[in-house]
Amino acid sequence: MPISRRLPTLPARRTREQRRGRRRQTHHLKRWELALGGAFGIGAVALGAALFAGQLVAPTGTQKLSAYVAAHAQKLDVDAADVPAPVASAAATATGSGPSAITSAPASTGVEQSLTRDTYGATAGIQTLAAGGTNYDWAKIVLLSGGWPQTDANVTVMTRWMRQENGVDDWWNRNNPLNMGDGGFASYPSLLVSAQGVAKLIHSNPGMSGIDAALAAGDDASRTESAIWNSNWAGGHYAYGAHWHYTPVDQIKAPASAW
Repeated sequence: MPISRRLPTLPARRTREQRRGRRRQTHHLKRWELALGGAFGIGAVALGAALFAGQLVAPTGTQKLSAYVAAHAQKLDVDAADVPAPVASAAATATGSGPSAITSAPASTGVEQSLTRDTYGATAGIQTLAAGGTNYDWAKIVLLSGGWPQTDANVTVMTRWMRQENGVDDWWNRNNPLNMGDGGFASYPSLLVSAQGVAKLIHSNPGMSGIDAALAAGDDASRTESAIWNSNWAGGHYAYGAHWHYTPVDQIKAPASAW
């Protein structure tokens, strides 16, 4: 009896078109895999960059405080009637001096109260005046050293007095513009020293108390001049005014070495 052998069935031979279609499917699948992988990779990188950037731009302390204040803001209402009204200073009320009063009061009450504002000014110091170096500067140094006001009346009297004693052109002679001490012939190391000496002498000599008081008032040149004539400063008393000159005094600068 013949033996039959079953031969294996060979796969059907693929056509050229089938093979091309298979290759196209495989190619598209790989492109999708690459696209998906790239997308996931880019997303991971973006996520990491965002986290890293978040660490670099964390809010500062000032920003945190501003955010807290904005979130917890509060409002305070004040009644105008509870605000104290300005009042005049005690010194101005007691003396009646000072600038004109300014009225001010809360709008809700309609009541006016006086408010006195203090004034202020600037006076040149000794070094500034010495740098100026004129006879007018020396007169102001005497007034400043004696604590007397540098009013026009006081400066006028001092410059006239200096002219009577030492002239104008060399008013710094012996650094003693008012011929103070040693019979009027004393010399001093500097004009600053003699200015301080004049102020001290007027304050301490009882025979010059009238000059001291008139300079302290500083408002009447004729009163101060009369006090000078009647003092024991000059033996001739300037003929009690007959030898006194009233014309304007020229402004002359002394040599720097005199200061």
